[in-house]
Amino acid sequence: MLHPLRCSLAAALCVASFAPLAFAGVELKQEADKVTVNIDGKLFTEYHFTGARRPYLYPIIGPTGGAMTRHWPLQDDLATEERDHPHHKGLWWGHRMVNGAGFWEDSAKPDAKIGQMIHDGFAEVKSGDDQGFLRAKNKWVIDGTNELVGTDERTITFYKGKDGPMIDFAITIKAGDKEMVFGDDKDGSMAIRVPESMRVDKPKAKGEKTVPKGDGHIVTSEGKKDAEAWGTRANWCDYWGPVEGKTAGVAMFDNPANPRHPTWWHVRTYGLFAANPFGQAQFEKLPDKNAGEFKVPAGQSVTFRYRFYFHEGDTDQAKVGEHYKDYVAKVK
Repeated sequence: MLHPLRCSLAAALCVASFAPLAFAGVELKQEADKVTVNIDGKLFTEYHFTGARRPYLYPIIGPTGGAMTRHWPLQDDLATEERDHPHHKGLWWGHRMVNGAGFWEDSAKPDAKIGQMIHDGFAEVKSGDDQGFLRAKNKWVIDGTNELVGTDERTITFYKGKDGPMIDFAITIKAGDKEMVFGDDKDGSMAIRVPESMRVDKPKAKGEKTVPKGDGHIVTSEGKKDAEAWGTRANWCDYWGPVEGKTAGVAMFDNPANPRHPTWWHVRTYGLFAANPFGQAQFEKLPDKNAGEFKVPAGQSVTFRYRFYFHEGDTDQAKVGEHYKDYVAKVK
């Protein structure tokens, strides 16, 4: 006859052997309106492809366990967050002026056209030990006329990363039956809205005459910092600051093969962080207001690639420059 203790241990081991184990790697789960990305069984991010004018990633959980994106307008229960720019949703790709229509904001100005990127299915969704990826297709359509401006296929790869999780975002944009023209505008293109705690400048309270300083910082590969980084060109840009009591940041790398590398940075002290290859005249205050215009001939395509490196500590502690060199060496 078995001892009662041995029986209970055997039963516990039996139950444990049938308990589902967390996926030790990068796991992607496709659902009706999103793809959930878990790293070692914990949520990293979600790719949302319905319910907005363009797909976006939200939330993104950094290596310290804190959220690396502003919550509003996707959550509206945080009284400490500013209610500005409702089109700044997580991490996304867009541009304000494409063939005369806006693919950046959520609503058009009077007498202006606005478009949306409509999900057109997944080519592939795959998990893996160290990385996983999705390939999604989208149609770029102008409201009202249903004119198809173009299409895109984006490959978004998610990495565990030894120093912090990373996202590679590659987007191939193909023009439709007509030429696709990206107008010279500051509002674009590969973007993320960082958490409010990482702001370089805090919002002014009623009656304040000067902008109060926050605890966040911006640094570029060319040594530009904070407000002076806006509109300048660099291989990479890093935005870091306090996140739920710890120091964390996100660096964005411009791929050397991208058109107009090194890109201009539309990075704001209030939390917008974007790489924009199309806003030359506005960034450099040129007399030719169309200097940054970019054309894709009918039926042809262009590809842009970026990496996001989510890290602990500041720019130096995270060795952002070294990570960029590793990225360049691997993509050549």
